[in-house]
Amino acid sequence: MTTQFKAEVFQNQFLAQGAKEVHAIMTVASDGDGVTVSQSVDKLFGVICDTSGSMGGEKIRAARTAMIKIVELLPEDTSFFIVTGANKASLIFPVSKATPNNKQRAIEEIKEIKASGGTVISRWLSEAHKQFDQMPNALRQALLLTDGQNDDSDEIALANVLSTCEGMFQCDCRGVGTDWQVKQLQQISGKLLGTTDIIAKPEMIEADFKAILAKAMSKNVSDVSLRLWTPQGAQVLFCKQVSPDIVDLTTRAKPVKPQVSDYPTGAWGKSESRDYHFCIQVNPGNIGDEMLAGRASLIYTLDGVETKVAEARILAIWTDDEAKSTKIDRTVAHYTGQAELADSIQQGLEARDRGDYEVATAKFGEAVKFAHQSGNEATAKLLKKVVDIEDAATGTVKLKRQVAKEDTMALETRSTKTTRIPKES
Repeated sequence: MTTQFKAEVFQNQFLAQGAKEVHAIMTVASDGDGVTVSQSVDKLFGVICDTSGSMGGEKIRAARTAMIKIVELLPEDTSFFIVTGANKASLIFPVSKATPNNKQRAIEEIKEIKASGGTVISRWLSEAHKQFDQMPNALRQALLLTDGQNDDSDEIALANVLSTCEGMFQCDCRGVGTDWQVKQLQQISGKLLGTTDIIAKPEMIEADFKAILAKAMSKNVSDVSLRLWTPQGAQVLFCKQVSPDIVDLTTRAKPVKPQVSDYPTGAWGKSESRDYHFCIQVNPGNIGDEMLAGRASLIYTLDGVETKVAEARILAIWTDDEAKSTKIDRTVAHYTGQAELADSIQQGLEARDRGDYEVATAKFGEAVKFAHQSGNEATAKLLKKVVDIEDAATGTVKLKRQVAKEDTMALETRSTKTTRIPKES
């Protein structure tokens, strides 16, 4: 299969005398005009399903139905496995090709799944790691479903297992109902370059599973990294994915050589677009000086051979023209606003949880204003479930007295989803 990549940078290159920080947004798109990648890659899809006691009844029935549907939809050239988990992990079906015979055998095993026991997620992920390790060169994707909180005693073991799993596979996490903790699943999906979301009702599991499978099957380039070179004396203050959602990659940097680091981006599909925000601190130049402040590339490795598929340059020019140096690039401004929107929501939720309703009102008001200004209608809709909006333009809101827990959790899990910058009219 063939995929093309192209990269473009948006920034204000002009800095005032003495200024050190260079901000730039790099848009990377697959497909269209750009550098071509031809890569035939095996795919391995793993399902990790909670079968603790709390999953009993309607939830486990819906989960079984959803897993059966996923198995039925798997392309025959794909490999798959199924792990269930409670206090221990159980390998329901080992790594196998999705042949008609193997699918039927897996479905028969799924029908026998029952719910009992506690929740120790580190053991589930450890078993999944063993399965993924059998196909280290494949495009490896997992789906984890749970409905409850992980056992407190598992905190250290989970952190250790996640470090082992990092780079081995990607994992999308879903919580069904409202008894699970958002930050616990975000810890997993964040480390494993996946997503976290709420499935409010059991009957919605199947549709969500099918969407995750479709996205996984669309990937055709695995283990792609964003490589950033900076000049001597420069420091990367942060590197974040800012679209389609906000993911801070700063601490994920892996040094390649002096002044060069790789940031993992996971697998890519044929028609994807992602935006990244760099903030680089450089040694300030004199008026009129020009500097290459950074060079960002997209890198993938196949059969031990490293290939660069897109590159963009980040520049800095020092000027005494105030009109030039104070102009904020609209793309940089847009994504800065999206980050502030996500921060305001998180701070609002935390303030409300501790009973500080004045701060909560102020922070949710800021969020409503940012959402309005940026045209982020999806987030604005979620905010309306938590506050009554009197004036979106000014961020004038009132906290709702009663809010369904599922609405609060939806706002928390989806607060990092961003909207693309609208085209100039």
